[in-house]
Amino acid sequence: MSRLILLVAALVTATALAAGMPSHRFASIDGGTVDTGDWAGRPVLVVNTASRCGFTYQYEGLQALYDRYRDRGLVVLAVPSDDFRQELSSEAEVKEFCELTFGLDLPMTEITHVRGAAAHPFYRQVRAEAGFEPAWNFNKVLIAPDGSVAQTWGSSVQPMSPEIVNAVERLLR
Repeated sequence: MSRLILLVAALVTATALAAGMPSHRFASIDGGTVDTGDWAGRPVLVVNTASRCGFTYQYEGLQALYDRYRDRGLVVLAVPSDDFRQELSSEAEVKEFCELTFGLDLPMTEITHVRGAAAHPFYRQVRAEAGFEPAWNFNKVLIAPDGSVAQTWGSSVQPMSPEIVNAVERLLR
């Protein structure tokens, strides 16, 4: 019986991944990798971040959103990027800044390109699927449990805004 359950679970995961975005691997700021495939079947909010930006205060809202919904399955992934020249110079500095200033414990990647020819494959896929490319720091991409791009927002939309909270809640039902 347990083999049947494992087979069904594998088929459901494969179907969800085939229906939407493929799994993407990022280098983790904590070492190792972060694989979006590990979160198949869950909503994931991916946010390109920077430590020296006028929107850096949004880290607080990202952590609050993660704290509110993580037990229901939401993942919030911070992707530090220096594409807009506002990131600290090393992963160690970014990690220390985020932990000490904002108490972040959400998953975070190493400093990553999010736009243009050097963009990480995740962001190239988002651009191909949804026509969305970060125009500045703290742009947000909500990935549905089936792996598709559910919605995108620019920098000015706050993590705890009704637009984002309502979109997340719809995906958690």
